[in-house]
Amino acid sequence: MTTVENEALAAQWAAWHAEREDALRDPHGWLGITALHWLDETPRSFPDVPGEWSTDGVSARNGTAEYTLAEAASTLVDGADGVKVEVVLRTGRYGLRVRDPKAEDLVGFTGVPAFDVRPEWIVDAEFEAFDEPRPIVVGAARDGLEHHLQAVGIARFEVAGEPQQLLVHASGDGVQVLFHDATNGDTTAPWRSLSPAGPQNGRLRLDFNRSVNLPAGLTPYGTCPRPPAENVLTVPVEAGERRFR
Repeated sequence: MTTVENEALAAQWAAWHAEREDALRDPHGWLGITALHWLDETPRSFPDVPGEWSTDGVSARNGTAEYTLAEAASTLVDGADGVKVEVVLRTGRYGLRVRDPKAEDLVGFTGVPAFDVRPEWIVDAEFEAFDEPRPIVVGAARDGLEHHLQAVGIARFEVAGEPQQLLVHASGDGVQVLFHDATNGDTTAPWRSLSPAGPQNGRLRLDFNRSVNLPAGLTPYGTCPRPPAENVLTVPVEAGERRFR
C-alpha cells in the first residue's frame, strides 16, 4: 500500500474505534456492570437490586412481578439511583446483572488499547459456505454455561505463509468469527471477535485490525461464547484490541 493508502486506512480505523469506544460509554453498557447474581427458589435480596428475587426454573420473580424469557434473552428493570437490573436467562438459569452508571470501570474509562493498524492484517479469505447452517455448541466465559450457534461456513487463508482456517457463524443479520491466537492472556484477551461484512462471491474479508474484546474481556460478569475448538490461529495476531483488564 502507498503512504496515502496507509494513512487512509489508519484514519478509517481511528473513526471506527472512536465510535466503538463511544458505545462503551453507554451509562448502562458493559462497563457499568457491577454484579451478576444467580437466582434459585429461595427469595433473596441483593445489593442495589429492589425487592426479593427467586425463580421456579420457568420464570424469574420479584414479588408479584414475573419475567419469562427465551434462552439467551434479557430484559431491563428499573432500580434506584439510575441503576438498571438486567434479568437474564443463560443455559436455563435465571440471573440478575446490575448496571450502574456510577460504576468505577465506566466512570474511569479512557479507552481500549489497541495495536497499530497494519495493512498486512487484512486478508481476503476463501469462504466455503455450508449448504445449510450447522448447529454447534460452545462453552462460555462462565463455567457451566453454553451457547448454541449456527455455523454457516469456513474461511480459509494464509498469514505469514501459514495456512489458517476459521469457522464462521451467524450473528443477527450478519456473521461473526470467534478466535484464539498465541497473544491471548498476554497482550490480548483470552479470545477475540471479528464481525466482517458478509461473504461475497466466495470470499470473506477479515480485517484483524478490527478484532475486538468481547464483553467478557471488558467485565468479569460477561457470559460470552467461547470460540469453537477448531478456531485457533497458529500465529500471534498482533492486531486489533489489546487486553483491557
